[in-house]
Amino acid sequence: MERISSFNQAEKDFFMMEAIKEAKKAEAIAEVPIGAIVVYQGEIIGRGHNLREHSQDATSHAEMFAIQEACRKIESWRLEECQLFVTLEPCPMCSGAMILARVEEVYFGAADPKGGTAGTLMNLLTDQRFNHRAYVEGDILAEECGTLLTNFFRQIRAKKKKTGQKE
Repeated sequence: MERISSFNQAEKDFFMMEAIKEAKKAEAIAEVPIGAIVVYQGEIIGRGHNLREHSQDATSHAEMFAIQEACRKIESWRLEECQLFVTLEPCPMCSGAMILARVEEVYFGAADPKGGTAGTLMNLLTDQRFNHRAYVEGDILAEECGTLLTNFFRQIRAKKKKTGQKE
């Protein structure tokens, strides 16, 4: 049986805007602007944004923080009735965490042609070989999400050019 979304378009846009708010928190502290939220029964129970530069920890991705907070909130590692919204298509690590946490639905904004594992390079989240699979939908406010990233990296390149640093 094919899964369908739990949300209408207005609800998807609303929750992705909440993930974008998280991405802007990352941007404000010079982190790559990626944000994520976890929703349970229509309520946001987990939020996160990238903190890799500040933490110097490769696992400090937005999705990981949102999943951790959601698990604490519902006092369970199982997020079976939850939906995750993230501004950039998840990487292999985050997709793996979503599978392990049993996230039911995953929504992302911009596709990631270099590392996306929710349909671009591969789709870990719907791979039949895993014991859990999620409903996946991309392109939710993709332009807004992509613009955040494009502008962020454009500013970094401009700063490097101005100071004579190599990319």
